[in-house]
Amino acid sequence: MTARGPIEDATADLAAWLAGAAGAAVPVGPPGPDTDPAGLTLWPLELRPVRQTRGSGGFEPYRFTVRYLLAAGGPNALAALDRVLVAATAATGHTLTLEAGDPALWTAFGTPPRPALLIDVPVQVTRPSQPAAPVLHPLRLRQLDMLTFDGRVVGPAEQPLAAMRVEVVGQPYATRTDPAGRFRIVGVPHDPEQPRPVRLRLTGRGQVLTAEVDPTEPDIVIVCAPPAR
Repeated sequence: MTARGPIEDATADLAAWLAGAAGAAVPVGPPGPDTDPAGLTLWPLELRPVRQTRGSGGFEPYRFTVRYLLAAGGPNALAALDRVLVAATAATGHTLTLEAGDPALWTAFGTPPRPALLIDVPVQVTRPSQPAAPVLHPLRLRQLDMLTFDGRVVGPAEQPLAAMRVEVVGQPYATRTDPAGRFRIVGVPHDPEQPRPVRLRLTGRGQVLTAEVDPTEPDIVIVCAPPAR
């Protein structure tokens, strides 16, 4: 058995509520010349967008509104329409709109205009959540070391290169070399149990260079070759 979708669920719930309010079953179908003159008909007329929101855990369920047309088949159905109107205004959560008198609407259905209500029902599609990865080992909290990088940037013949931008790739740490070509970057996280090289990006003098350095090296020296001509 195929599960019902959100519009089917909303339509079935609204039809059940209408049956209780009107005192008789309300069939789902477009109003037409052959509609029971003593009854009501319910038809989903359009889908209306709703502004989407994002929660702290990502996107929330996708929301929209289904607008239904509830039409009286004839004069004998006015009492049922009255009962629905009274029930809907008693804080039931159903939003009524008294705008169903557009002649073009009835022309599209091929039937003369008749008393009708528009009912807006909020609907949402729950987005499937991704299961969290299983925890295979006990959780352990530990503090990372915070390193300070000291180094120099030089050109051919140990010529110091001033005003070179030095940044840690993938992290918001950057500085510039002084007139002696020296630089210092403070507070770069380092995991002593899983030591990895740190990539530095150097920008200046028409060059963009990347160098991998040992984060435990006390005095880092980066040699920049002159640009190829």
